Amino acid sequence: MSEIESLAELDRAVARARAGSGSMSTWEVQGLDLTSREDALDGLEPRGALFLGCTISDETADRLRDGGALVFPDVPDVPFDPWRAHLYTPRELYADLDHGYQSTLDARIHAWSRRARGRHDLSDLLAKALHDRSVEDALEEMVTGRHVVGVMGGHALERDDTAYAHAARLGQELARRGHTVATGGGPGAMEAANLGARLADEPRARLDRVIATLATVPSFESQVTTWARTGFEAVEGLPDSGRSLGIPTWFYGHEPPNPFCSAIAKYFRNALREEVLLQVGRAGIVFLPGAAGTVQEIFAAVCANYYAGDDVAPMVFVGERHWNDVLPVWPLVRAMAGDRPFATTTSLVDDVAEVPDLIDR
Repeated sequence: MSEIESLAELDRAVARARAGSGSMSTWEVQGLDLTSREDALDGLEPRGALFLGCTISDETADRLRDGGALVFPDVPDVPFDPWRAHLYTPRELYADLDHGYQSTLDARIHAWSRRARGRHDLSDLLAKALHDRSVEDALEEMVTGRHVVGVMGGHALERDDTAYAHAARLGQELARRGHTVATGGGPGAMEAANLGARLADEPRARLDRVIATLATVPSFESQVTTWARTGFEAVEGLPDSGRSLGIPTWFYGHEPPNPFCSAIAKYFRNALREEVLLQVGRAGIVFLPGAAGTVQEIFAAVCANYYAGDDVAPMVFVGERHWNDVLPVWPLVRAMAGDRPFATTTSLVDDVAEVPDLIDR
């Protein structure tokens, strides 16, 4: 199928069809307002085409269906587009932040998802499933051809902690080396890595000044509005490298998305989100100190590498005391690795400065 996700792409597809077979059979048109293009579709053979959540008149929709196209309508009464063709941006999720976080799209979708969990309504389940599949498709398009490094770590790390600055410098160095840095998209260590990657093309001194500004509102707890606004203001006017990716979930409603991702793939289903987050990090995965969520990600990655044969993703653990004593994950990881191929690509270090070379090795 040929995905058509903008009116410009539709116009080109119409021109090709009229110059060729006149068929729409390979079209997959997603989430477009077609009211200004309905006349352009006249005379084309619709059999085999797929129209997903497009705005279209009943007359044209009936004609397309009668001609053999599949036309899926939008899902009503939900605060999001189940058929969206592109990833989110921080500005989109935080629209109306001036009226408080609860007025933003992100908060409204989370509130809806909490209500929907208790209803078990088929239309709600369908809307969430369609949305997550659409986001997954957009994410696949975004990461194709990129070297993606996953950076995992705890959401509780505050902006005024030296470990936050270290995580930001790690993200910046990875992005400078051509990697796209993917995190869980939330606060703490995730935010720091996304910030560094976003500012990959800026001098280190500028990154440090941004971190100093952020430190005036160190935590999102109880003040999400001020926390997010300070983030946007700190990078206002600074270019985005395009190498910062967040993959959060509305399942963890207490973790707002951070403002520094170049693109955000936000899911309803956390299990799907966790799986996708680990899948995209094929260039390597870095585990900064974290708690339950990070440990869950560690063992999902270890399991994938255990059965992957030679096609393994390098793993680097940062924090010898944390992973040996606080949460003694490292001894079990080494025991699992044994003499398998991923044993030679799995490392434990104390200094984040060592990480980029280990990933590139």
